[in-house]
Amino acid sequence: MACWVLGAWLLVASSAWAQNSVAELTELRAERRDAALYLTAQLKLELAAAVEDALMKGFAVHFVAEAEVMRDRWYWYDRKINTATRYYRLAFQPLTRRWRLNVSSEPISGAGLAGSISQNFETLPEALNVIRRQSGWKVADMAELDLEARQYILYRFRLDISQLPRPFQIAAGSQAEWTLAVAKQMRLTTDMVR
Repeated sequence: MACWVLGAWLLVASSAWAQNSVAELTELRAERRDAALYLTAQLKLELAAAVEDALMKGFAVHFVAEAEVMRDRWYWYDRKINTATRYYRLAFQPLTRRWRLNVSSEPISGAGLAGSISQNFETLPEALNVIRRQSGWKVADMAELDLEARQYILYRFRLDISQLPRPFQIAAGSQAEWTLAVAKQMRLTTDMVR
């Protein structure tokens, strides 16, 4: 009996440690301002212990948010009107014990941080709050939209393991803790495009 209880306890403890990263979309809203279409997205974002551990060991973690504005076509695939992408690079700075978040509309490489906006934070939750709330994001000019057509926005958010060092990519690619992705489609109403 004691072995069974100990085995059950170890199973519960190991499953608590191996909790997966969570990304859920809690809000997705588009609005027209200044002759452009802007997107606001709110995420519930929690990182698994393995991801946080990699951050604490000095690995930078990359996230990608992408919004595609699409137009329905009955005779072929839907037409892509515009694509807007935001890249996030989150890293822990061991010397200062602070978190650094870079945000850019271009892919961020380790050496190419010059074109990104950088912020420093005292804690990881503060840095994640910026990633969780994506607002004022211009996804299309109103001139690109067709007033008579049916259109929608396809929103995707994911953890980009392709930016990790190569040996780490192989290990992380097979672990569920590193799988973090969410996608949602939102139909544009006539109020949004007129």
